[in-house]
Amino acid sequence: MKTFTIYIAAVWLLLSSFTNIQQAGTTPPSAKDSVPNRHGYADVNGIKMYYEIYGEGKPLVLLHGGGSTIQTTFGRVIPLLAQHRQLIAVELQAHGRTSDRAKDLTFEQDADDVATLLQQLHINKADFFGFSNGGTTTLQVAIRHPEVVDKMVLGSALCKRNGMPPGFWDFMKQAQLSNMPPELKTAYLQLTSNAAGLQNMHDKDVKRVLNFRDIPDEQLKAIHAPALIIVADQDAIQPEHAIAMHRLLPHSTLAIIPGVHGEYIEEITTLTSGSHEADYVIPMVERFLDKDTVKQ
Repeated sequence: MKTFTIYIAAVWLLLSSFTNIQQAGTTPPSAKDSVPNRHGYADVNGIKMYYEIYGEGKPLVLLHGGGSTIQTTFGRVIPLLAQHRQLIAVELQAHGRTSDRAKDLTFEQDADDVATLLQQLHINKADFFGFSNGGTTTLQVAIRHPEVVDKMVLGSALCKRNGMPPGFWDFMKQAQLSNMPPELKTAYLQLTSNAAGLQNMHDKDVKRVLNFRDIPDEQLKAIHAPALIIVADQDAIQPEHAIAMHRLLPHSTLAIIPGVHGEYIEEITTLTSGSHEADYVIPMVERFLDKDTVKQ
C-alpha cells in the first residue's frame, strides 16, 4: 500500500491525495489576470457571506473545498473560466472572509446558504462547479434546490463514506490543526489574521467529516441536472467511488484525470513546477457546460 500523506479537513478531502507529493511553497494564487467586477458581503441565513463576481455571460457558481478560500481552490482557473461566462465565487460558512454561526457545518446548510445568496443576487438558475467539499455541497444544492441548477461539475465530490480509502476515518478522528496544509493556513490568516477563527474552521470541518452520512441512492437517482464528474486517478476520493456515483446520477458523464486531488484545477496544495493540467481540463469543462442538453 502506498504511503499516504493527506490532510483532509471537512471532506476537506484535500490533500495531495494519498501519495507522497512535492508541495510547492508558493503564496496563494490570485486572480490577478481577472479582476472581480463586483465583490462584497450578503446577509445570508444569519451569516455575512463573502462573494466575488467575474466576467459576463451565463452564471457559473464556484464552490471551494474544505479549509479553503476562493483563490486557494480556483485562483488558477478563474481567469480561464471568466473569459466566457459570469462567475459567482463564494466563501462558505466559517471559511475565508465569511462569518460563522453558532451551529455545526453541514453540506445541507451550505446548500441553503448558496441558494439564498443567488436569490439576493437575482440569479434564478446557474451552472455549478464544486470541488471536494464544494462538490458535495453542489450535490445538496441539486437535491434541495433543483430549480436553481442547470448543469453541475462535481470535482472529487463525496456521496458515500466508502468513497474514502481504508484508514481515512480513523485518521480523521485524530486530525489536528498542525496537519493542515501550510498553504491553506497561510491563505486564511492573510485574509483574516484570526488564529482563533482558523482553529474554529478546522475543528468544525473535521466534525462535519466525521458526522458525514451517505447520501441515499434514491436522492442521487432523482437528480436530473446533467453532471460532469471529475476525479483524479490518484485522488483522495477513490476512482471506484466516482464510477459508482456516475451510475447513480442519471445524466452524468465521468472523467478520470491523471494526477492527484485538485491537480486538474491546479489547486494550491498541488502546485508543482510545470503543472498545467488546467489547460486541458478547463476546455473540457467548458465544452460540457456549453453543450446543448438532450431532453430525456
